[in-house]
Amino acid sequence: MVRSTALPRGEAVRVVLDVLAYFDEKTEIYVRRRHRELQSGGLANTEIFERIAAELPHRAVAPPELSLRQLRRMIYG
Repeated sequence: MVRSTALPRGEAVRVVLDVLAYFDEKTEIYVRRRHRELQSGGLANTEIFERIAAELPHRAVAPPELSLRQLRRMIYG
């Protein structure tokens, strides 16, 4: 990455570690993070859970299909 971009070595290492951490994120943590992000963007919960359900199958390692109820339980217990 250092050879192909103008990033200094330390910055390139940080970017690679951030990308690896993103793809290593567990489903429940991803759902909670996305819920916070979308909620802070002003979306209503109905739309938030539908959007998260649509995003999950497109993750690098897709989880089994989760119902909207299962997604809500990850947030509210």
